[in-house]
Amino acid sequence: MSQNQKKIWIIGASSGIGKAVAGKFASEGWKVAVSARRKGILNKMGKKKNIFSYPLDITKKNSIKVLFKKILHDFTNIDACLFCFGIYNRKAEKKINPINIKKTIDVNFIGVVNCIKVIEKYFKKKKEGIIAIISSVSAYRGVPNSFGYGPSKAALTNFVESIYLEFKKYNIQIKLISPSFIKTPMTKKNELFPTFIKSPKFAANKIFENFKNKELFEIHFPKETTFFLKILRIIPYKIYFFLIEKLLKKNLF
Repeated sequence: MSQNQKKIWIIGASSGIGKAVAGKFASEGWKVAVSARRKGILNKMGKKKNIFSYPLDITKKNSIKVLFKKILHDFTNIDACLFCFGIYNRKAEKKINPINIKKTIDVNFIGVVNCIKVIEKYFKKKKEGIIAIISSVSAYRGVPNSFGYGPSKAALTNFVESIYLEFKKYNIQIKLISPSFIKTPMTKKNELFPTFIKSPKFAANKIFENFKNKELFEIHFPKETTFFLKILRIIPYKIYFFLIEKLLKKNLF
């Protein structure tokens, strides 16, 4: 292994975008630590060049700290972290269910906060590195039938914006990644704009090609839909709700 080989820790690497990103970074010569709950999938991934399996349940806060220490011991140092885990229960999202909403926020938002707290001291002492967090365009504005997922991502995006300048003081790049319609297990039944749905490989390529751009805070894709959604983000409520109501009548939510 080259002493100059870059090293990254990816949590949420067992499926979808996380799995594709892990493969992309590994193929580009990075040494990749992959974490998720599904040990079987991780172990299969760990048989590939440059990928190393580190199972983790992010709901167990202390386990994150223990595992990060182990990865640092094994890898010597870490150049970047990518947090891309999350849960979404489409059926449960159609009702206001406090238990489901709390569970979703605990994983999608609090889980990421816990991860960043664990690595904060290391990166600030190192005074360099990249911390990337995958949120969603669902964070841009509230939509029907997304009573837990959308708010969890809105909180996450707001949090990532909030910590940007704090970490910049230590020469650490904070990246917000906002995917739109990517074909993953969580989104496979999403019927909104089906012609614009892209593959996890597409997402991985976009993330990798923009990852080390110091001038870029948000990586969003595919642009055909994210620019449209950014416009929806700033239009007056009256127009916004009118448009969303039209889409709702077509059963697109």
